[in-house]
Amino acid sequence: MEPKRHITVIETASILVSTIIGVGVLPLPLFAVNAGDSGAPLITFVAVLFATVGVVLIAVLGMRFPEQTIVQYGETIIGKWPGRLGSLLVIGFFAVLTSLTAREFGEVVVTAVLKKTPVEVTVIVMLLLAALSVRNNLTTFSYIHYFYFPLLLFPALFIVALSLKNADVQNILPIWGNRPVGVTRGIITITALFQGSFILTSVIPHMRRPEYAMRASMVGMLVAGGLYVIIVAATVSVFGAEETKKLLWPTLELAKATSLPANVLERLDAAFLAVWVTAVFTTLLSSYFLTIQSASQLLKLKDHRMFSFFLLPFVFVMAMQPQNIVQMYQIIELVGRIGLFITIAYPAMLLVVSILRKKRGERVDDRSNP
Repeated sequence: MEPKRHITVIETASILVSTIIGVGVLPLPLFAVNAGDSGAPLITFVAVLFATVGVVLIAVLGMRFPEQTIVQYGETIIGKWPGRLGSLLVIGFFAVLTSLTAREFGEVVVTAVLKKTPVEVTVIVMLLLAALSVRNNLTTFSYIHYFYFPLLLFPALFIVALSLKNADVQNILPIWGNRPVGVTRGIITITALFQGSFILTSVIPHMRRPEYAMRASMVGMLVAGGLYVIIVAATVSVFGAEETKKLLWPTLELAKATSLPANVLERLDAAFLAVWVTAVFTTLLSSYFLTIQSASQLLKLKDHRMFSFFLLPFVFVMAMQPQNIVQMYQIIELVGRIGLFITIAYPAMLLVVSILRKKRGERVDDRSNP
């Protein structure tokens, strides 16, 4: 049997970062400029702050109930049936989020790379890969994220740094935007890109030192949020706000416009897509793992693996519902905004009720070094 507590602080932070950095990286600058014009980096920064609030709520709950996930302590805090209803909403939301992530991945691949491949093929391949991977225990799950973490972060930072040679600071002035419209909607949309951080509810009970959950959360949000702000700032400074609004996937176009010194590689979009595919996999892995683990805990099962292929057809069917890219992004924005009630409002309610009712989980005594 795997040890009860094995995940370190740095592993928790790497899980958080590699989960957040995913498919949403490509349209991120578009969402930001539509809301804030040249103030897109500021809009993104504010969204990161809002997303951090949700992560803080999850971390505080995890430290109050170090032995339980949100499915388990939800029933303890608000009662059996209300807690189960909340867990069903969590399961349903992340099942939908998994399907939309897979569909967005498929659309990008068939549009930019495999133009003659049906989108159904790319979607089912990625879902099968995730379904196979989530059959492992949480130890292997954390190792996968820890292994891919540097392969995601450093190449992305390298490409963004190279792109800055084409940047014009005038493009991001004024920092609050020329004629910002839909600021609130834009902030909510970008905040929704951080909803994968909900994976912490499953990770914290397996940390060696759950009291360090806040530290791991802040490190993860600093890295992931910082990268998002840098990507938006680089994209807008290179293309300008008005040009960025005309691009479907501005971050991909940024990679196309970037080259290595001495023109060793004239375009870095192929390298960027390789990194992006890995990022999509880790994001999909976390959302699917959270879905099936929560389902197994709701049904009081000891093993989550039976759900890995059982839920796969349902997720695939949901992924194929959008008729085109435009409708897909409309659904993604709608689902993301609704999901904030589950990923931020629901934990906030649980925390307030647990404080009022003075509910707290058992303390853990047998902890190793972080």
